[in-house]
Amino acid sequence: MAAPRVTVIGGGFAGVECAHQLLRRGHRVRLVEMRPVRSTDAHATDRFAEMVCSNSFRSDNPANAVGLLKREMESIGSLILEEARKAAVPAGDALAVDRALFAEAVTRRLDKEPLLEIVRVEAESMPETGEDWVVIATGPLTSPALEKALLAALGEKHLYFYDAMAPIVEFASLDREKLYALSRWGKGGGDDYLNVPLSRLEYEAFVRELLAGEKVAFHDFEKAAYFEGCLPVEAMAERGIETLRHGPMKPFGLPDPRTGKEPYAVVQLRQDDLAREHFNLVGFQTKLKVGEQKRVFRMLPGLEKAEFVRFGMLHRNTYINGPAHLDALFRWKKNPRIFFAGQLTGVEGYLESAATGLMVGSSLAQLLEGREPKALPFTTALGSLAKHVSFPREQQYTPMNVTFGLIEDEDVPGVPPIRDRAKRRAEIGRRALATVARWREEALPAPALLPS
Repeated sequence: MAAPRVTVIGGGFAGVECAHQLLRRGHRVRLVEMRPVRSTDAHATDRFAEMVCSNSFRSDNPANAVGLLKREMESIGSLILEEARKAAVPAGDALAVDRALFAEAVTRRLDKEPLLEIVRVEAESMPETGEDWVVIATGPLTSPALEKALLAALGEKHLYFYDAMAPIVEFASLDREKLYALSRWGKGGGDDYLNVPLSRLEYEAFVRELLAGEKVAFHDFEKAAYFEGCLPVEAMAERGIETLRHGPMKPFGLPDPRTGKEPYAVVQLRQDDLAREHFNLVGFQTKLKVGEQKRVFRMLPGLEKAEFVRFGMLHRNTYINGPAHLDALFRWKKNPRIFFAGQLTGVEGYLESAATGLMVGSSLAQLLEGREPKALPFTTALGSLAKHVSFPREQQYTPMNVTFGLIEDEDVPGVPPIRDRAKRRAEIGRRALATVARWREEALPAPALLPS
């Protein structure tokens, strides 16, 4: 049997989705994953596509850019979204999963793939390609040895930002008499979240202790380069006493059914597993020391005796200067037989990482089938991520989630621009899905989309 011509390094969201796109079209793949030979500061298992931060893929509403991205990926065929929907837990209009069941299901799917060779070893150097192809999808927690090799090969100043995880608590340890079940504005099932109501005095006391709490210190050679979309809760509090009330503790759309009024502030708890045994503190990623997390978070009404399944933590995420090194197909300009995928490219988020893997896998399938790859148009959510990582810009390159601001809005001759934002976004979404459908037919013809 012929050896795989594609080696994917990294078994996270991007690597898994990339491998899946090739396997479903009958191409052999070698998937290299260093866990459990070498673990990271954030991972707890050796499973593929392990979720180390939130258990949420964010909004599932197609009127939202991340909801549109989901629809585009599913129209092409996404393993990550297929298994996420099977492991979904109540989360309003978001798609959140039981993280253990999700990773187990993805791992089980890959273990059964006859065309997949799984190699558990740490990749420590830039690979040789020859006539084959390599995908580097080692993610934000790339091993120090490979990170050093990448830095030498790319010749760039080190780029990174800090990411943080929110604590998870045991449901049975909560005082439910002090909490109430409600989704913001009644979305989803209407009562998918548990809510911790705070008065003004309770809120201000909590913020004071949050700011006073002892944090994990940075090393001398590190700087606090946070990703704006995942700020530690105490970093948000440093921006002003009211900041949290307009962020993760906003009470708007969450009236307490016992009073009929919105509390001064609210902390939301989201179900983290299908058994409903664990809940995470939404938006409460933190760099507080463990003892301080117990002290400060137990100030919240209903959490006085909370038992922590996982404490919040801070970890460093690595990414490269995408526009300096990558084209719109995620190929390394210096060696087009090497592709990059995932958060390492400068996209942010589970879904965005999987999306880049899907695009890289689709490009490699075209190459293996003797065709020049077709990039996804920038008028789609998928294509907008390719544009983000590949187009030069004047401002500093920083990681980004998918947004409508990234998607190019094409003008239609003879049709006046749509001024209403909701209607304009709906039209962008309609056009994007139609464009992805046309791209799929042109770029991935027979034997396209074999059954998984």
